[in-house]
Amino acid sequence: MELSSEDSFCLNVMLAAGVQAVRIDSNGMRVFGLTEKGEASVHLHPNCRQDQYLKLVKQSLAEHALDSPEGYPVYLRRWTRMGQLRDDNLSKLLLTGEEEAVVAVVHAPGLTNEIARRAWWIMPTIENARRMLEKEDVARGEMGKVLADFLVEHLPFEEDDLAIMDTVRALLWFDLVDPAAEKKLWARGKQHGAYFIGFLEQRPHRLPNPLPARADYAAIHALLAPFISAGNPYAQQLDQLLSGPGQTFLATCEAAMQRPGTHEIVSALLNTYGKYLETIRTTEDKARSMEEIIGRAVTLIDDDAPAALTPLLSTLPQLKPDLIALLTLAGVDQWAAYTVLRRTTAVNALLRTKLEPVFEPIQAQMRVLRTMKTIDPASEL
Repeated sequence: MELSSEDSFCLNVMLAAGVQAVRIDSNGMRVFGLTEKGEASVHLHPNCRQDQYLKLVKQSLAEHALDSPEGYPVYLRRWTRMGQLRDDNLSKLLLTGEEEAVVAVVHAPGLTNEIARRAWWIMPTIENARRMLEKEDVARGEMGKVLADFLVEHLPFEEDDLAIMDTVRALLWFDLVDPAAEKKLWARGKQHGAYFIGFLEQRPHRLPNPLPARADYAAIHALLAPFISAGNPYAQQLDQLLSGPGQTFLATCEAAMQRPGTHEIVSALLNTYGKYLETIRTTEDKARSMEEIIGRAVTLIDDDAPAALTPLLSTLPQLKPDLIALLTLAGVDQWAAYTVLRRTTAVNALLRTKLEPVFEPIQAQMRVLRTMKTIDPASEL
């Protein structure tokens, strides 16, 4: 079997005209080509079963684009989502008429704004938009706004938690949403915790609806200032959490724990705590319970304080509860909920109940950090 002479001629003419990308409409039996002047098209005249004829068309396109008469290479199918494609082949893949080739291009590390424009013309899907926005050249180019607007518009119809988290991450990473769209995304977090994850990961220091600093922040900041100037990580992190952005972060985390949703959301949420305080995290094995995490924090304070922590404890003993809370939150990640999550398939409200042994101790420590202390004005360093 072979293409009809008319189709073969028309396809060759279209390809010779310097098309930038090819899209096949299998239902309408048409081949579209993207050119600098717009779209060109070829109406197909199959001389056999349509599926067989479309295979012949793709083989013809692959032979022209990749010198591969057998069609889209099998080895490329294996590499599609692994980012192992050579960047100089990306534009050629978009001439094969294969959706799998478009996915390969979208996942390629070397994706540029121009190649993204062509890939988007072929296959404008939510998943492709997410993957393309992960590339800086695309996000900062003209396609960044196009893809961001598309995702914001279609996100309310997305039901997969992981997809929602990935989408919000992508939108916030390069500041691709305007204030109105950001407000809508944030508001959805009140019903669906997956939306909060992107904000907590990408913008932990500038979350919407900012809260004021803790009431005693000014006094404590003055006492911590010399340690902060000296680069003391514990002083820096404590000061950060007591500031307005830090208090907003804590309040958002508490709100997110009220609607855990699914296992995936819980794991991502708990990971943001340790990430936020990563400069003071220890290298010990992951703790599998809050009792173990709190125990480690108390041990560090009472018996095995790091060199940078000792002067803080001796100078500001009244802040010992805050420092314990600080170290506790720094030790939290997804492993804190491992024992609970591996034993249940519960979601939403029932999952929240199951997670009380994890969430309640965390919230107790957060309350410590959100409650002002009585600081002696006469205290001096």
